[in-house]
Amino acid sequence: MVITNKNIDVIIRKLQTAMKGLPDPSVTLVGKKWKSPFLVLISCILSLRTKDETTLPASERLFALAHTPETMVKLTPAQIEKAVYPVGFYKTKARTILGICRDLLDKYQGKVPNDLDVLLTFKGVGRKTANLVLTEGFGKLGVCVDTHVHRISNRFGYVKTKMPDETEQVLRKNLPQKYWIEYNALLVTWGQNICKPISPLCSTCPIEKECPKVGVTTRR
Repeated sequence: MVITNKNIDVIIRKLQTAMKGLPDPSVTLVGKKWKSPFLVLISCILSLRTKDETTLPASERLFALAHTPETMVKLTPAQIEKAVYPVGFYKTKARTILGICRDLLDKYQGKVPNDLDVLLTFKGVGRKTANLVLTEGFGKLGVCVDTHVHRISNRFGYVKTKMPDETEQVLRKNLPQKYWIEYNALLVTWGQNICKPISPLCSTCPIEKECPKVGVTTRR
């Protein structure tokens, strides 16, 4: 069976039920705790190529030092590096964060824009980050596609794509808008715990019968 819009509502409901008790992704937790588009943006930068169990503590350590563009630019790169270590590429991310803060202060009065195209003009901000800022920071519609969303959407047979950006465009066209905001957090958590990149835990998956398991060669 291939998952389509004829049964996507059932699939989403089953995943929502199964997800209860599992932790939200780190950036989602930041959005819920601080309700700040700026802190969501910074947490997104830190999360790139870094596991959630590293990202969230690093974000909390940095936010204890500075939580606005105005206070962040007063930190030195070394101070940011020390706070966020051991996130991946922490030295590069420290410079990226300071550059974003300077741009926010110089061009946008220290406020994070709530426009996808404008967010994409910031150095270090790609489509994944920009969409996540919109959904988790502003509660606006966006389709954030990371490796989990890309992989699982293809395993579902819901999309047939080779790259995350292509997956985003197909989801924008086909996925009902009522699921746009939660789709990323739902599939990221599912991908971290059940639908893993290698040997997914299909035997414990509530949608095992509906899922065509496209590309899955080994499973548990």
